[in-house]
Amino acid sequence: MTERAPVSRKLSAIAESATLKVDAKAKALQAAGRPVVSYAAGEPDFATPQFVVDAAAEALRDPANFRYTPAAGLPVLREAIAAKTLRDSGLEVAPSQVIVTNGGKQAVYQAFQAVVNPGDEVLLPAPYWTTYPEAIALADGVPVEVFAGADQEYKVTVDQLEAARTDKTTALVFVSPSNPTGAVYTADETKAIGEWALAHGIWVISDEIYQNLVYEGARAVSIVEAVPELAGQTILVNGVAKTYAMTGWRVGWMVGPADAIKVAGNLQSHLSSNVNNIAQRAALAALTGPQDEAEKMRQAFDRRRGLIVSELAKIPGVTVPNPLGAFYVYPDVTGLLRREWDGVRIDTSLELADYILERAEVAVVPGEAFGPSGYLRLSYALGEEQLLEGVQRLQRLFG
Repeated sequence: MTERAPVSRKLSAIAESATLKVDAKAKALQAAGRPVVSYAAGEPDFATPQFVVDAAAEALRDPANFRYTPAAGLPVLREAIAAKTLRDSGLEVAPSQVIVTNGGKQAVYQAFQAVVNPGDEVLLPAPYWTTYPEAIALADGVPVEVFAGADQEYKVTVDQLEAARTDKTTALVFVSPSNPTGAVYTADETKAIGEWALAHGIWVISDEIYQNLVYEGARAVSIVEAVPELAGQTILVNGVAKTYAMTGWRVGWMVGPADAIKVAGNLQSHLSSNVNNIAQRAALAALTGPQDEAEKMRQAFDRRRGLIVSELAKIPGVTVPNPLGAFYVYPDVTGLLRREWDGVRIDTSLELADYILERAEVAVVPGEAFGPSGYLRLSYALGEEQLLEGVQRLQRLFG
């Protein structure tokens, strides 16, 4: 009998999401009765605002929502997204330049599919969100890492980008505020990178999903606001997940020039058709309704940010840059590596994360998930009591 053909080589080369893997392991241990404190998931611990839930409940009573709707999204939601883009990103777009997607992750995937051809190089500032290199590879592109460490506050420079640019460079990933570091580029830094991309005809995929979660008076200036001429070669990706505690609702979007949106829309028409209509109605309420609850959540994240930064800084060998956005802290833990802890030799942050989970029952994501070893990502999107308990366990472990 003829042997069956193997499964897809392309998909076999794609790694499982490291953040979801660690989070799943932590939840499994918790379910087994272990008192694990998990900093793994980038997910607010708050409930979705009640008025958003009420809008979804109301949508369930409208039979129009039980039918197919335009693959690119409900027209009224695309209008609201266009209004938000103008308000927060300083870019005026037509609703036809918006595609509503199944979460921001689908928007990221489709953005690379829209502008990357086989063999194209995509500059990927590191540390990076674990999905970016895999999404680039799925578009047959080549991710080119450009690393900036804690000494640079995890922000790459134009000189670094220029040094990595080749005649195959097609696109740049720009993320501010950053997952995993929480770094926020200044207006001048953003403008310099935007002008560089414009001068070289490079597409920019700008992930703005954390743009409303900023602290200490910082503002996440959109790259298309800093350099308006760049709009013709920029795709913005965003969603309601983080700002409104709506991770499970799965509503994101992409905004870009007409030709890129056209091809991405064609892809989505075959890939998924329209996003769940009830979730779209909920997202519409989130964007157009009162923002009080979102602001309360932002303030709570800010308090937690101050707490976790100050407590981590008490651990000898740990360096903690001050994150001005998102809800992550990304300490440099190289001072804990290449040594023995309680008879265990630890050389990498991957080994360190395993050691921490085993000895302290604290789940963190190792730097290897986001680029070079030597770092840990901790999400502070969890209650203050748990947050403090977890860090105190680390203090005792490495004190």
